[in-house]
Amino acid sequence: MVGRTVPSFRPALEHEIESWKDFKRALRLQEQEIFNKLMNFARIHADAGSLSARPMLSEILFMSFAIEQEKKIEILESKVKELEVKIKGKE
Repeated sequence: MVGRTVPSFRPALEHEIESWKDFKRALRLQEQEIFNKLMNFARIHADAGSLSARPMLSEILFMSFAIEQEKKIEILESKVKELEVKIKGKE
C-alpha cells in the first residue's frame, strides 16, 4: 500500500455493509433477504463506486440500489406495454 492514502474500495464497502448488521438482524426474514439483495447491488457496482471518490460509502450503496431498481422498473414497464398491445390486439 505504498503511496495509498485511502483504503481499497471493496474492503471499505464490505465494512460499510457489515456496519448495517444490527439493522439487518432487526428485520423480518423476508426483509433480510431483500436487504442482502440490495447489498449485492452495491457489490455489483463496486467498480463504479471505486471511481466515484465519494466520501460517504452509503451514497454509493443508495445509488446502486436506485440504478438496479430503475432497471427492474424499466423491464416491468416494457412487459406491461407488451401486454397492453396484446390485449388491444384481441379486442
